[in-house]
Amino acid sequence: MLAKVFPIKLKDGNQAAAEEIVQAFAPQGPGAEDGTLSFRVYRDPANPDYLLFVEHFADQAAYDAHTGSAAYRELIAGQFAELIVEFVEIDHELVVSL
Repeated sequence: MLAKVFPIKLKDGNQAAAEEIVQAFAPQGPGAEDGTLSFRVYRDPANPDYLLFVEHFADQAAYDAHTGSAAYRELIAGQFAELIVEFVEIDHELVVSL
C-alpha cells in the first residue's frame, strides 16, 4: 500500500472555495477509482486557509491512475491548484493498522 500526505497552504480567503472543489472531486475521482483505498481531507479549525490530504492507494500504479484521471486534471491540477500557495508531497509506508 502507498500512503500520501499533503499539507497544503491555501491563498488567503480560499478555504471555502478549496473545500467546495475537493467535495466535488471526491466522488468523481477517488470515489470511482478501484485502486484508491481511502481519500480524506482535513481542515484545521485553528489554522485557516489550510488543508491536509491523507490518501491511500493500492500501489504506485493506482496513484498514477488517480493523478492521470480527467477529474483530477480538471478539479485538482486545474481549479484547486490555482488556490494553493504551497504543498508538500510526503510518501509514507504503513507500519501498523487496526
